[in-house]
Amino acid sequence: MSALAPTLEAFFMTRLARQRQASRRTLQTYRDAFCLLLHYAQACTGKTPQELDIADLDAELIGGFLEHLEVQRANSVATRNARLTAIRSFYRFAAYRHPEHAALIGRVLAIPIKRCESTLISFLNDAEIEALLAAPDHGSREGRRDYCLLLVAVQTGLRLSELTGLRCGDVKLARPAQVTCLGKGRKRRETPLGSDAVRVLHAWLRERDGTQQEPLFPSRLGGHLSSDAVQRLVAKHTANASHRCPSLAAKHVTPHTLRHSCAMQLLHHGVDVAVIAMWLGHERLQSVQTYLHADLTIKQQALDRMAPNGQSPACRYQPPDRLIAQLKAL
Repeated sequence: MSALAPTLEAFFMTRLARQRQASRRTLQTYRDAFCLLLHYAQACTGKTPQELDIADLDAELIGGFLEHLEVQRANSVATRNARLTAIRSFYRFAAYRHPEHAALIGRVLAIPIKRCESTLISFLNDAEIEALLAAPDHGSREGRRDYCLLLVAVQTGLRLSELTGLRCGDVKLARPAQVTCLGKGRKRRETPLGSDAVRVLHAWLRERDGTQQEPLFPSRLGGHLSSDAVQRLVAKHTANASHRCPSLAAKHVTPHTLRHSCAMQLLHHGVDVAVIAMWLGHERLQSVQTYLHADLTIKQQALDRMAPNGQSPACRYQPPDRLIAQLKAL
């Protein structure tokens, strides 16, 4: 067995798991990156993963792997950069254990992160949220669970991992009603609950009848819902809700879209961006600036305030006729 295998094992078991105490999600992300890299290296060199050496994974092969991700696997630039981050972390660790490969490691670490365009976030308006919450079938236990989950997601803005990790004991319905979650970076935070969420959660907890440590939103087998399961249920209910609200059909709605929708609702109600950052568990205020850019209503209000004295506020162009509007849209 080459030096690569024990070094890679030490990287995961010693550096990530013990020294850095990386989260399970981080470990899985790094694991997937190296599984893809080793399979690619096997195809390029003809060596099995256990036969590969550090010298085989040089800057040229890593560069080819990154191009393979974008071209053959059609991954986004963000995914490509995430894979490169995992590779860089390993090579920084390997530099201490194998100084004889310092030149090779330096060339790999010199591979730059690729810049990419930032896209506007997607969020749901009030009508779309109402249609989505009306989609689950309240006549079934699974439908009542899904309705409660969607309502909590929209009101609290929890991340997907935070939502699936909730336990029955994390919900406190006595005033002030709140839900406690273990957020990104192992930081616990408390998020307040609205009166409608309190009412729905009270009924669901009574029906759920679980212990404090059991999952709040269980799967059919009683365990925590997986991330894929939540994504599927959001997609299913979005498809059903699009019959009632056609604008949903044009949107790619994910659990993270519900998080964005919560932030936009807070923003529309005049909540300060610093409060929104704390509400969502962001460490930096810059993370909330994307919501300001996505909110055209706020920009229109700013334009209205810029109207000269004695003149009506500026407004966006509206076509004089529906047919003209359809032709303009072509």
